[in-house]
Amino acid sequence: MNRKKMVLIGMLLMAATSFAQAKYIFYFIGDGMGAAQRQITEEYKKGVMKEDGKLLMNSLPFSAITTTYSADTLITDSAAAGTALATGHKTNNGYIAKDTNGNDLKTLLEMAQEEGRATGLVTTTRITHATPAVFASHNIDRDDENGIASDYVKSNVDYFAGGGYRHFTSKDGELASKRKDDRNLVKEFQEKGYKTFVGQNSAKDFKKWVPKDGEKAFAAFEASHMPYEIDRKSDSPSLSVMTEKGIELLKKDKDGFFMMVEGGRIDHASHANDVMGTIYDTIAFDDALKTAYKFYKENPNDTLIVVAADHETGGMGLGFGANYFLKLDELKNVKVSVEDVLQKAYTGDRDKFFEYIGKNMGLAKLTADEKDKIVKAMDLQDKNKNASELYGGYSPVAIAVTHIVSERSGMQWTSYAHTAVQVPLAAVGKDSQNFIGFKDNTEVAKLIGKSMGKEIK
Repeated sequence: MNRKKMVLIGMLLMAATSFAQAKYIFYFIGDGMGAAQRQITEEYKKGVMKEDGKLLMNSLPFSAITTTYSADTLITDSAAAGTALATGHKTNNGYIAKDTNGNDLKTLLEMAQEEGRATGLVTTTRITHATPAVFASHNIDRDDENGIASDYVKSNVDYFAGGGYRHFTSKDGELASKRKDDRNLVKEFQEKGYKTFVGQNSAKDFKKWVPKDGEKAFAAFEASHMPYEIDRKSDSPSLSVMTEKGIELLKKDKDGFFMMVEGGRIDHASHANDVMGTIYDTIAFDDALKTAYKFYKENPNDTLIVVAADHETGGMGLGFGANYFLKLDELKNVKVSVEDVLQKAYTGDRDKFFEYIGKNMGLAKLTADEKDKIVKAMDLQDKNKNASELYGGYSPVAIAVTHIVSERSGMQWTSYAHTAVQVPLAAVGKDSQNFIGFKDNTEVAKLIGKSMGKEIK
């Protein structure tokens, strides 16, 4: 090897391990978003929507693949995977920013606060769901969402946006509440100086809100999760709008900021084997990324954007049997989500339901075999009120329909749960050259920590 080649290799190795500290850090996490979810979304945009098909997340200059297993199983949940991504440490399924012995683990968001940075958490799920929770809460039980909400009040996070107000509202108030105590956490946020936007009626004010220097904000628009993108009405804030408002607020801090943005309902759609729900929520996630990318283009020397996933959901397979074709045009007339809308549509009136899926699922003309599958699912659901337990908790009729839609498009699913497959990672901006190769999910947090000047051991 000649001297010039040796010098070039040395320079590349140095570049791949150097850190210059990013002032502004965006951590995008597509919950349940594996390689197949990203690919089918890109192909649908290109082939059916006739838009520029390339997803921004698939266009970033540096990429890697990461493992997802937790401390106690190869198939992780979002709590353990999120903890790895947020703290750089493995833990057991169900644990929120706790190690396997139940000790608190310091999170990247908490490290950012130590540096004086502003911080934000944005999600399409309940804000108390596992992925946002692992950044600003510590709990042995991910399902203790009331406890997680209580942690948020004392977390000093500058900006919260998502769903799940039911864990913050008073049980004797006008809005739905899941709290068992007498606390009104919305009022407690207000007493701490937070501007609050709670309930669907607050969305209009949120969109008109112009953040001021020094403000903090808590926004929870739905009692539970935000709507699936395929079901979302124009008055409900998109993930992109919630991200944009966060940037407007957090960028006022002279020390910089750390913001986690989760596309949480990608996971939910894939759990329900809902191909169009998955595609639309992945597009919404990519649109939110575009909002951050615009900020990066304005601040290229100070901004790091990392796009990760906690795990893959549903075992999405692009192709099955002896089939060599994807026919994504078959999906273009699907208008509703499986979990939130379709599975509530069948109430026993079979003719009405077949008419419904003709108008809303692109199934106006069923083959004899397809209709027989739906009828058998109706028979099962009519006779057995617990039949959903056989289908991941979803209506057998809705699952029969969504599987027909999937198979018509040339793809299938293997699971109603998570899988153990590795997931893609992408990055752009300051220190992004380090996010390459084959990595464990804990390494992602460690690299981000280094970019903040923090060493995770």
